[in-house]
Amino acid sequence: MGEAMARSIAPPPGPIRSPRWRYDGHMRHPLRHLRHVLLPALGLALLWALPLRAEVNETLRTRWYEADARAHPSLGRALSQASPIRVGSTVYHGYTRWEVRWRFWWHTTADGLCHITRVQTRAAGEITLPRLRHATAAQRAKFERYLGPLQAHERGHFELARQAAREIDQGIASLPPMRDCRALEARANALGHEHLRRAQATERAYDRRTGHGRTQGAWLPD
Repeated sequence: MGEAMARSIAPPPGPIRSPRWRYDGHMRHPLRHLRHVLLPALGLALLWALPLRAEVNETLRTRWYEADARAHPSLGRALSQASPIRVGSTVYHGYTRWEVRWRFWWHTTADGLCHITRVQTRAAGEITLPRLRHATAAQRAKFERYLGPLQAHERGHFELARQAAREIDQGIASLPPMRDCRALEARANALGHEHLRRAQATERAYDRRTGHGRTQGAWLPD
């Protein structure tokens, strides 16, 4: 199972301001005013000679929860009792939460055109998985056969985030210059959010297609 969050950051026109952050207790929400990159006035030919900087950074971490094999004769039920992953009345043994953030810089040249000069995109994810304690050798072997496909399924969720981040980064970097910098900003953010909507739809289809990992081997019979 996966959850996606989108974050877009664009540099506003005007003076440089200090970053500000707000915390909601789970995810970090950007309320920062990014520095508007101020470059010397360059001729159009010189600007196009400069390479556009595009960056995609990725981070993925795993959070483990402890499951006691003695809690229930059924290994699946023991994991369900320990799992903190609950959506309504449904309990999941694995979960992936990810977010994609992007930010970009622009510069207006002497001919009045606004160009994207740098793009920075970040995909960050966290996978929640079980760790089994007090298991017999047979339970341990059964758990290991289950954990591998479960982990592979959850990594599939994050792969969609990675793909979206790359598409956003490349898409914004490829935008043509515009006369209006605010229009360029709006176009870049619209592009980013469109890719995120597609990724979220693809993620839902991924869970339906795999039965939340069941067809990939992530299944424990009672």
